[in-house]
Amino acid sequence: MSVLNIALYVVFALMGLGLLVMLASGVRSLMFGKIKMLSIGLAAVPLLLFVVLGLALPTWTDAGIMTIVLSLGLTLVALLVSGIKNLIS
Repeated sequence: MSVLNIALYVVFALMGLGLLVMLASGVRSLMFGKIKMLSIGLAAVPLLLFVVLGLALPTWTDAGIMTIVLSLGLTLVALLVSGIKNLIS
């Protein structure tokens, strides 16, 4: 097993663990009425993106890499939009 394969498994494990923690935190906050359903839905975007890309691309490894790249890109766009919104108001 090459170092690249091990690194990909570590990345997938960390992504999965992060999603599980976000899900558990979201369910707990939802139970206490501290969060909206939209916020929980936004936390599921990377998982949905991974599944869609996994079905569309030839390998799941490609899907994982593209999910990370697209998630980072979407995060940067969201930060940019938020910054511009706060600058205008």
